[in-house]
Amino acid sequence: MPTDPHTPTVAETVRRAAEVADPAGADTLVTDFMTRFEDRDEPISSVGDPDELFAEAHGIIDPEHDSEVLADAVAVATYLAFRRDTFENDGEELIRLARKAETVE
Repeated sequence: MPTDPHTPTVAETVRRAAEVADPAGADTLVTDFMTRFEDRDEPISSVGDPDELFAEAHGIIDPEHDSEVLADAVAVATYLAFRRDTFENDGEELIRLARKAETVE
């Protein structure tokens, strides 16, 4: 039995963030964010600067940064990239933690 927890892929991390930020799957910008990374099956831990990767995608998808839902998805994806131990936390809790982490930086 492995002692290390599963390391999610980039795609799994973004999918979880999208589910948390947009549980109904109704926001097209969040769907675009998820689609952008759906084929990225490398471990999130192998990405050098996940915060830059997700921020760049955010800027391409929503240049004016008008979508709070997309901002939450990006924040949660970034948070999960560094805090993989919180992957299964409650969605509202993840959003709160991700927003708090953003203000600390």
